[in-house]
Amino acid sequence: MNAPLLSISRRLRHTPFTRRVTEAGVKAYTVYNHMLLPTVFKSVEADYHHLKKHVQIWDVSCERQIEIKGPDAAKLMQMLTPRDLRAMTPGQCYYVPIVDATGGMLNDPVALKFDEEKFYISIADNDTLYWAQGIAYGFRLDVDVNEPDVSPLAIQGPKAEDLMARVFGESVRDIKFFKFRMYDFLGQSMAIARSGYSKQGGYEIYVDGTEYGEPLWDALMEAGADLNVRAGCPNAIERVEAGLLSYGNDMNWRNTPHECGLGRFCDTILAIGCVGRDALLRVAMEGPMRQIRSISIDGDKVPLCTNMWLAFVDGKEIGEITSAVWSPDFETNVAIGMIDREYWDDGTIIEVQTPDGMRKATVCEKSFI
Repeated sequence: MNAPLLSISRRLRHTPFTRRVTEAGVKAYTVYNHMLLPTVFKSVEADYHHLKKHVQIWDVSCERQIEIKGPDAAKLMQMLTPRDLRAMTPGQCYYVPIVDATGGMLNDPVALKFDEEKFYISIADNDTLYWAQGIAYGFRLDVDVNEPDVSPLAIQGPKAEDLMARVFGESVRDIKFFKFRMYDFLGQSMAIARSGYSKQGGYEIYVDGTEYGEPLWDALMEAGADLNVRAGCPNAIERVEAGLLSYGNDMNWRNTPHECGLGRFCDTILAIGCVGRDALLRVAMEGPMRQIRSISIDGDKVPLCTNMWLAFVDGKEIGEITSAVWSPDFETNVAIGMIDREYWDDGTIIEVQTPDGMRKATVCEKSFI
C-alpha cells in the first residue's frame, strides 16, 4: 500500500534551500517547526552509507532560531534552563534542556552565546519562541525575543572539514567541538559552529539572510564535487545508533531531563532563577523512576517505528520503545526507549511488542556509537 502524500501549502514555510533540495531529488519530507525537513533522498539506507563515508549538505532550516537580545538576555536564558550558564563564554555552544515550572521538557536546543546581551537558541520541534516571549513579558525583562531570518545549513560526514576549508578557509579546522566563530560569505557575517545532528562530525552554518541560501549551497556543491558531496538529511539509522534524541518522539513535556538521560546538563542547585528549579531539585534528590536507554532488538528487520511499542518483562509492562530501525553496520535492530528503573541496567533482557509480534531485546547502558 502506498504511503499518503504530504500536501504542501503556504502554511508550511519553504526554506532558503527548498529549490536546491527539490533539484537534488528529495523523495520525502516531514514537517518540523512548521517547515519542510527532508527525510530521504536515495533511500534511508543508501543515505546512511553515504553519510558515513563522504559528506552531505543538510537543509536544517527547521531548526529555527530564537534570538534573545538586550540587557536581561543572560537572565532570561537562565530562567529557561536548569543548566548553570555562568561559565558560558562568547563563541561557545551549550546543550540546554528547557523546562516548564513542573520540570517537564519543553525543548532540548543548542544555545549560542555571542556576548552577554545576545544569544541564539536553536530549537527542536516545538513553539518555544512563545514560551520565551511569555517569560520575558511576565517578568518584565529588558530583552527582545524574536525569530531572526537565520537558517542553519549542516555539513556532515567525515569529509566535512575538507569541504568547509575550501569555502571558508583553513581556520575552520581550528573550531573546537561546540564552539563557533564568525565568517564572511559574500560580505555577510555568519556563525559557523562545530556541531550537528550526527556522530559523523561536521559543522552548522547559521545562514543569516534568505538571499544567501542558494549561493552558499552552490558554492559548497561546486567545492565538494571531488569529495562526493551530496544533498542529505538527518538519518534515522545513524541517529538511533548514536542515541541522539528526537524531541516529540523520544521525549516530550511529560518527561524531565533526568528521565531523558540529561541529568548531567542540570545544575539545579546552581541554576538559580530557572522556573523549573524547585521541581527538578526533588527529582535530582529522588532520582527518576524511568529513563531513556538504547536497546538492541533481536531477529530480522523490524519495520520503522512510527508508534510506541510496549516493552515487557514476564508479562509486566516496563516501558516503551519510541524509535527503532535496522542497523546495517551493527547487524541488529537498534532502538531507543523509556525503561523503568528496575529494568534499565545494561544487559537486561526484555520483550518488545513489535508490529511483527513479540521480540526478545537487550537493554544497553550506552548508545551503539
